[in-house]
Amino acid sequence: MIEKIFRSRRVVLPDGVRPASVHIADGKIARIGEWEDVDSRAEFIDAGDSVVMPGIVDAHVHVNEPGRTEWEGYETATRAAAAGGVTTIVDMPLNSIPPTTTLANFEEKLAAAKGKCSVDVAFWGGVVPGNVGELEPLVERGVRGFKCFLIHSGVDEFPHATENDLRLAMPEIARLDSVLLVHAEVAGPIDEAAKSLVGSNPREYATFLCSRPAEAENQAIAMMIRLCRETNASVHIVHLSSSEALPMLREAKAKGLPITVETCPHYLTFAAEDIADGATHFKCCPPVRERENRENLWTAISDGTIDMVVSDHSPCTPALKLQERGDFLDAWGGISALQFGLPVMWTNLKSRGYDITDLNWLMSGQTAKLAGLDDRKGKIAVGYDADIVVWNPDERFTVAPELIFHRHKLTPYSGMELAGHVAATYVRGNCVFENGAFTDTIAGNLLINSEGI
Repeated sequence: MIEKIFRSRRVVLPDGVRPASVHIADGKIARIGEWEDVDSRAEFIDAGDSVVMPGIVDAHVHVNEPGRTEWEGYETATRAAAAGGVTTIVDMPLNSIPPTTTLANFEEKLAAAKGKCSVDVAFWGGVVPGNVGELEPLVERGVRGFKCFLIHSGVDEFPHATENDLRLAMPEIARLDSVLLVHAEVAGPIDEAAKSLVGSNPREYATFLCSRPAEAENQAIAMMIRLCRETNASVHIVHLSSSEALPMLREAKAKGLPITVETCPHYLTFAAEDIADGATHFKCCPPVRERENRENLWTAISDGTIDMVVSDHSPCTPALKLQERGDFLDAWGGISALQFGLPVMWTNLKSRGYDITDLNWLMSGQTAKLAGLDDRKGKIAVGYDADIVVWNPDERFTVAPELIFHRHKLTPYSGMELAGHVAATYVRGNCVFENGAFTDTIAGNLLINSEGI
């Protein structure tokens, strides 16, 4: 029996945006009907001219629980997600303690998350030196793929992988039909750049930008293309910042190599020239680069070289941002943005002539596919989870602390006026956020290979 019906003049469907009714039963989409096709026996949500769209699938989120829950945690992260129209997050294997690099560690993370999540949560595992034997057990338990660093990760409990480590891990990842997510920076160019920074002012953003040269990304991506070709393991480049790497990525994809690429709203929104001295809440690694670099990333969005956009929500306590000192070199690198991905990207996309279907493709369809969830997430289609965000693309708001549901309020989007107000978020048909407030429903599931979690 149909339990709930959504109706709108603007429903985002696989074949475009049109008036429709979406019929829900048992948490799934049971039928797509015409606009006037409603049943008086079902709960009826008439969204009028607001957009009814698949919930955002954010495939790059650092929740940090257990171990660094004072930075962020499952309760606060998933509430912020729901407030931003995100219905599924995929949690990175760091910066939690322990990291998701062994099956035993993963069980600790699952225990920490159980019963706390307002939205669905899937998980990435990690590749670190010596854990190849853990990859298959982690896949069997339900991790969606594996993240590695090619440079110090920022936390000692998640050591970076060398090329020799990857030569052991990547054939196993290919055998498991999984994917390797790569933080693509290598140390050589960064170490070389440090020699020229002696005496530079650490409060200047230009100093930090020089400390993380594009060449570090370029060399890392060249190596990953080579290893992808040799091992045939699927490779995903996370948070691409350097537009100089785009030609080699285009060539690799044209040759049919299994490589995908993501970037983040901050790389598509901000420009190095506009970041003020001491504004360490803009620090992330790799860094926000120059305006011309940003425009080249947008070209790669247009031609499909960049496949998707994710938040890379990487929060910390405000103290770690060293705002009183304004020291870019010593401050923690990471941007808090999980709640604002949808309006930030819609504001950008709208101003550049894109439409709502592009937003859905970049932030739901493609991200669900990366995480192997595209048989149930990222579409309003029969048989899919009834994960729905109702939002007004024309309503504008200003990011202010009282609107922020992350554990901490510090974000580079503070004070920005954005288009795209989230009215309500539903996870498998359950309302978890509506009219600026949360319901009492803890609807999120842990998307793993077992029952009852």
